[in-house]
Amino acid sequence: MENIKDIIAKNLTSLRIEKKWTQNELADKLNYSDKSVSKWEHGETTPPIDVLKQLADLYDVSLDYLVTDVHDDSYDRVYNNKKNNLNKIIITSLAVSLVWLIATILYVYCAMLFNESYWILFITAVPFSSIVLLVFNGIWGKRIFTFYLVSILIWSILLSIYLLFLEHNPWIIFILGAPLQIAVILWAFLVPNKMLSKKQIKERKSL
Repeated sequence: MENIKDIIAKNLTSLRIEKKWTQNELADKLNYSDKSVSKWEHGETTPPIDVLKQLADLYDVSLDYLVTDVHDDSYDRVYNNKKNNLNKIIITSLAVSLVWLIATILYVYCAMLFNESYWILFITAVPFSSIVLLVFNGIWGKRIFTFYLVSILIWSILLSIYLLFLEHNPWIIFILGAPLQIAVILWAFLVPNKMLSKKQIKERKSL
């Protein structure tokens, strides 16, 4: 039977290559050195259990997968991952469509009750949709999408305010968008720094 370190090493190497990440890129994601990653993939050391869990989450596999020698179900795993991603997209789309359904219901209600076309309701649905997308992106999305969504949220809110007070020609409201957009861009370039406990720092220095 193959050594457990070698099994983990083989699986970690295979999964990293599948993701097309370098050892240095993976190390940055885990706040470890690329030297540690190299040791794991050569079977010299085994990652701590909390790091194994991080790796499993990064690769979207189970801990059992990382320590299992033969993966004849690799096709099924890839297929299930794709199906899981599709389900996430569908759930997110349903949540966003609910926002637009509410906007449509309110539009029809106002049209029937007041005999007025409150088309502004569809404009205000855009920032609400952005908020919903931000929530779901925070759960299972990618960090980069957050900045795009925040930008859409900022400008759609300003546009909604502008259209609500259109008769007053409040074009100056868009000036607020400039510093907010600059803040979002600077935030996008901010490198995340995970806080480590003294115990974790000590463990990582020893690797």
